[in-house]
Amino acid sequence: MRKPVIAGNWKMFKTSGEAASFVEKLRPLVAHSDHCEVVVAPPFTALRAAADAARGSNIRIAAQDMHWAKEGAHTGDISAAMLEDAGATLVILGHSERRHDHGETDEEVNHKLKAALAAGLGPVVCVGETLAEREAGETRSVLERQFRQGFAALTAADFSRIIIAYEPVWAIGTGRTATPEMAEESHRFIRELAGAGFGRTEAAAVRILYGGSVKPENIAGLMTEEDIDGALVGGASLQVESFAAIVNYKRATTR
Repeated sequence: MRKPVIAGNWKMFKTSGEAASFVEKLRPLVAHSDHCEVVVAPPFTALRAAADAARGSNIRIAAQDMHWAKEGAHTGDISAAMLEDAGATLVILGHSERRHDHGETDEEVNHKLKAALAAGLGPVVCVGETLAEREAGETRSVLERQFRQGFAALTAADFSRIIIAYEPVWAIGTGRTATPEMAEESHRFIRELAGAGFGRTEAAAVRILYGGSVKPENIAGLMTEEDIDGALVGGASLQVESFAAIVNYKRATTR
């Protein structure tokens, strides 16, 4: 049984004080949300404040990116050890905004992934196609390229420690959301790639999150699909009440 993950990616929002206040308000709202893992990903400057506020709770802290080097002349970059020191246990890698805003390649994602695994951080690796690629019928070829190059030279044991996030770029921050059926089709294909690359056991166990304008109104429908194991939430994770509603999707559907 794959335990779902609901992760909030705050992107370039929230100061340290705002992050701490958010986590303190979130704690009681998700304290009994045992059906899933709860994750928030503050900006680098707010990691420690969020981690301190989350201490003793069921809320895990993720970073939004990292460099693959342990240290060195990399102005503005952050290492895995620095993230751990600030309280992060997970790290988002290969987000579409890193790929498109900063030209990050699949090979660089692979370098970061290996460094995160070596440091003991849990990687959340993002894949997904642009609108032009989808309209050109290239969704599967894009996902296959990102998967093969991003996860190159990993062992099955390495792969078992990874969470994947499928984020169709055309649905991020646009208000457009892939239907549950569209998302499921891509999730199923990613799981097939995992089976071909790492074996049926690993493919059955890997958790694949959906990211792309996830809201309280659509989370329940997405979570009914067999291969969707949670969500990487953007804008709707910035407000405590909306994020808690997404986390508690299961409770809402059983009332």
